[in-house]
Parts: sequence; C-alpha cells; structure tokens
Amino acid sequence: MSGLGGLNKSENGVVLGLVQLQLPVVETRADLATQTGKIVAMVAKARRNMPTMDLVVFPEYALHGLSMDTNPEIMCAIDGPEVAAFKNACIDNDIWGCFSIMEANPDGNPWNTGIIIDNTGDVKLYYRKLHPWVPVEPWEPGDLGIPVIDGPNGAKIALIICHDGMFPEMAREAAYKGAEIMLRTAGYTAPIRDSWRFTNQSNAFCNLMVTANVCMCGSDGTFDSMGEGMIVNFDGTIMAHGASGRADEIITAEVRPDLVREARAGWGVENNIYQFGHRGYVAVAGGAMDCPYTYMTDLAAGRYRLPWEDEVKVTDGTSCGFPAPTRLYGQKAPEAAE
Repeated sequence: MSGLGGLNKSENGVVLGLVQLQLPVVETRADLATQTGKIVAMVAKARRNMPTMDLVVFPEYALHGLSMDTNPEIMCAIDGPEVAAFKNACIDNDIWGCFSIMEANPDGNPWNTGIIIDNTGDVKLYYRKLHPWVPVEPWEPGDLGIPVIDGPNGAKIALIICHDGMFPEMAREAAYKGAEIMLRTAGYTAPIRDSWRFTNQSNAFCNLMVTANVCMCGSDGTFDSMGEGMIVNFDGTIMAHGASGRADEIITAEVRPDLVREARAGWGVENNIYQFGHRGYVAVAGGAMDCPYTYMTDLAAGRYRLPWEDEVKVTDGTSCGFPAPTRLYGQKAPEAAE
C-alpha cells in the first residue's frame, strides 16, 4: 500500500515525492540562475501538491542539464548561491529536499554531487557520485563514501546517483550502514529503461530496503530523458511508477520504514542482507562469516583485475571526446598543483 500516494499518511509513514523535472539547457550563469528558480518553484509546487509530503527528490542533472559541460563558470559550491536558494526553499515550504549540483573541484574535474537538506535549511547528507557513467561522464570519482542519515520521521536514508545503482555493492553498502530508504537520482535516457526498472527492484528486494528512484524527463533538443519515477517496496514490488513520462510530474507514495525494520528482524526466508554474512546458519552456529569472494579480497588489496582485462577496448573517455587522463586518482590536477 502507498496510502493513496501519501494522501492518507500513517503515523509511521514517510511520504516521498519524485520530481520528473523537465530536462533543461544550461550554458551560462544566467541559465543557471533561471534553472535554480525553476527548482525552487517546484519545491513549492510539491508542497502545494501534497501537504503530507516529507521529502521532495529532484533528479541528477536537475540544475545543469545533460551537456557534461565542465565550464568553471557554471560549476557550483556547497556554500554557493544555488544551494542557498535550495535551503531557503526547504525552510519556506517546511519540507526536506534532495538536490543535484555539479560541484567545483580545485584539484581536478568537478564532482557530481547530491545533497539532502532538511526543513530547517541544514545540509544533512552530502554525497559525491562514486561511479560516474563512463565513458560518457567527465566527473571526478566520489570520495565521501555512502553516508546514511536520520531523515523525516526517523527514517534512515541514503543517496546514490544514477550509474551507482547498476552496481549491487552500492545498494548493499547503503543497507549495511542502516539505510531503510535509498534514493537514486538519475539523468538516464530511454535506452536504459529496462535495466533501470529491474535494478531498482533488485536493489530493494536484495537488501530489504525501499528504493525511490527518479530521472530527468523530456527533451533538451538533443537528449530525451525518461522520467520513470519509481518507488519500490522492500519486497521488490513497485508502489508508484511514473511510466507516462510526463515532464514536471511529481510521483508520490507513502513508505513505511517501520515495516522495513520488521522484515529485517523477522524474515527467515530471503533475509538476504543478513544471510549474506551468515552463510548456512542451519548447518553451522551463526553461519560462516568468512569472505569467499575473490573480487572483494582483490579489490580491497588493490589488485582487482578481470580475467579478460587485456581485451577491454574502452578504458577512458576518448570515444566521447574527452582527452585521455594522465593523473592518477588522488593526485591534483597539474594546474592546481602549481
């Protein structure tokens, strides 16, 4: 159940609103200011649309569009005017908000950053996309891990961004750190539609966790984003789905973190997030708690290498017009190091 999209909010519920925001074109500081104003207006629309709404979620690229432009003139800062406007919108409308910015990085390429702001204007969650969508995206790999916060009505909330959700390890890490609701914001276009849907569902079911997922929507004259707002319950069932692809539609549902907690504590069959680290507990007390997964131990040791590694053809962004990088992860860009 979703409480009729949140109209009938229960005592333990959290009402989510996913904004299928019209895909913009942002090339100048003036464009950035205009789009900031659009997002602020949509926060107010969300509040008017659903008085019970606790958290309004905007897609990845809501502010910058899909151009992949790294022009410093339109990059943002956490203490910049765009984020300040989002803070004021949350205060003015007494609502939590999740927003996307491309964040200036003095030591390299910009970060693709997501933030959650509470209804008093405080930034509660600050996340940088761990897995940019290579070879298309030029963003610096994130360096803040996957934070989990206490959100509205005590819900434990995490945020991942777009391509992050194609790696099951991302959702598992969010759940392992306690997330009961995982947001996934995206700018995906139609070719990704099917994989978007089934990963949103599998991320939920495999971790007994609600997932709330939304893309940009409509066309910018070049790209066509798909909207596809999806709220998926912890058993993998879809509670709400913006399948119509209507730009600026807000997809809503009430979710129940208390039922997530109940399932995680009470399920025997398919309590996968617990059973993953307690293999075969029927046979051995407490289950096996080792790590039999070679890819995990190799990655932790810094020696991750596929059997077909030498055959991989696309290993940088040159196919999408970006120069091959020479800087190693953690190193400063040459101009920043001078």
